[in-house]
Amino acid sequence: MKYQKHVFICTNQKDGGKKCCGAEHGAALVDAFKTSLKEKGLNVEIRAQKAGCLDVCGLGPALVVYPEGVFYGGVQLSDVEEIIETHLVNDQVVERLKLDF
Repeated sequence: MKYQKHVFICTNQKDGGKKCCGAEHGAALVDAFKTSLKEKGLNVEIRAQKAGCLDVCGLGPALVVYPEGVFYGGVQLSDVEEIIETHLVNDQVVERLKLDF
Protein backbone atom coordinates (compact mmCIF):
# COMPACT_ATOMS: atom_id res chain seq x y z
CA MET A 1 0.00 0.00 0.00
CA LYS A 2 1.45 3.35 -1.03
CA TYR A 3 -0.11 5.38 1.80
CA GLN A 4 -0.76 4.31 5.37
CA LYS A 5 -3.84 6.54 5.46
CA HIS A 6 -5.84 8.32 2.81
CA VAL A 7 -8.21 11.24 3.51
CA PHE A 8 -10.91 12.01 0.96
CA ILE A 9 -12.53 15.41 1.51
CA CYS A 10 -15.79 16.17 -0.25
CA THR A 11 -15.66 19.25 -2.47
CA ASN A 12 -18.90 18.54 -4.35
CA GLN A 13 -20.92 21.53 -5.56
CA LYS A 14 -24.72 21.40 -5.97
CA ASP A 15 -26.99 23.75 -7.85
CA GLY A 16 -30.05 25.47 -6.51
CA GLY A 17 -28.83 26.47 -3.06
CA LYS A 18 -28.78 22.91 -1.71
CA LYS A 19 -26.35 22.26 1.13
CA CYS A 20 -23.09 20.83 -0.15
CA CYS A 21 -19.57 20.36 1.15
CA GLY A 22 -17.99 22.39 -1.63
CA ALA A 23 -19.93 25.48 -0.64
CA GLU A 24 -19.17 24.78 3.02
CA HIS A 25 -15.36 25.21 2.67
CA GLY A 26 -14.54 21.73 1.33
CA ALA A 27 -11.71 23.08 -0.85
CA ALA A 28 -10.29 25.03 2.09
CA LEU A 29 -10.27 21.81 4.12
CA VAL A 30 -8.29 20.07 1.37
CA ASP A 31 -5.74 22.87 1.40
CA ALA A 32 -5.51 22.88 5.20
CA PHE A 33 -4.94 19.12 5.38
CA LYS A 34 -2.34 19.16 2.59
CA THR A 35 -0.47 22.10 4.11
CA SER A 36 -0.39 20.66 7.61
CA LEU A 37 0.61 17.17 6.48
CA LYS A 38 3.45 18.62 4.43
CA GLU A 39 4.65 20.87 7.27
CA LYS A 40 4.73 17.84 9.58
CA GLY A 41 6.52 15.68 7.00
CA LEU A 42 3.59 13.27 6.92
CA ASN A 43 2.62 13.78 3.28
CA VAL A 44 4.73 10.82 2.17
CA GLU A 45 2.72 8.33 4.24
CA ILE A 46 -0.64 10.12 4.50
CA ARG A 47 -2.48 11.56 1.50
CA ALA A 48 -5.29 14.11 1.60
CA GLN A 49 -7.22 14.93 -1.54
CA LYS A 50 -10.49 16.28 -2.82
CA ALA A 51 -13.32 13.91 -3.57
CA GLY A 52 -16.70 14.06 -5.19
CA CYS A 53 -19.91 13.55 -3.27
CA LEU A 54 -19.65 11.26 -0.24
CA ASP A 55 -23.48 11.14 -0.01
CA VAL A 56 -23.73 12.78 3.43
CA CYS A 57 -24.46 16.32 2.20
CA GLY A 58 -26.70 17.30 5.09
CA LEU A 59 -23.98 16.34 7.57
CA GLY A 60 -21.08 18.10 5.84
CA PRO A 61 -18.54 19.32 5.34
CA ALA A 62 -17.57 15.67 5.27
CA LEU A 63 -14.52 13.52 4.80
CA VAL A 64 -13.60 9.87 5.06
CA VAL A 65 -10.36 8.30 6.28
CA TYR A 66 -9.14 5.02 4.81
CA PRO A 67 -8.23 2.26 5.36
CA GLU A 68 -10.54 2.47 8.39
CA GLY A 69 -13.51 3.88 6.48
CA VAL A 70 -14.31 6.40 9.21
CA PHE A 71 -16.58 9.25 8.09
CA TYR A 72 -16.45 12.66 9.74
CA GLY A 73 -19.10 15.35 9.41
CA GLY A 74 -19.48 19.00 10.29
CA VAL A 75 -15.72 19.36 9.92
CA GLN A 76 -14.41 22.89 10.40
CA LEU A 77 -10.98 24.29 9.59
CA SER A 78 -10.33 24.39 13.33
CA ASP A 79 -10.75 20.57 13.43
CA VAL A 80 -7.98 19.75 10.96
CA GLU A 81 -5.11 19.60 13.46
CA GLU A 82 -7.15 17.45 15.86
CA ILE A 83 -8.01 14.96 13.13
CA ILE A 84 -4.39 14.81 12.01
CA GLU A 85 -2.93 14.34 15.48
CA THR A 86 -5.63 12.16 16.98
CA HIS A 87 -6.68 9.95 14.09
CA LEU A 88 -4.02 10.07 11.40
CA VAL A 89 -1.01 10.01 13.73
CA ASN A 90 -2.32 8.28 16.88
CA ASP A 91 -5.00 5.99 15.35
CA GLN A 92 -7.81 7.22 17.60
CA VAL A 93 -11.13 8.27 16.14
CA VAL A 94 -12.30 11.82 16.86
CA GLU A 95 -15.62 10.68 18.30
CA ARG A 96 -17.27 14.12 18.40
CA LEU A 97 -17.02 14.39 14.58
CA LYS A 98 -17.58 10.75 13.64
CA LEU A 99 -20.66 9.94 11.62
CA ASP A 100 -22.39 6.74 12.66
CA PHE A 101 -24.43 4.90 10.05
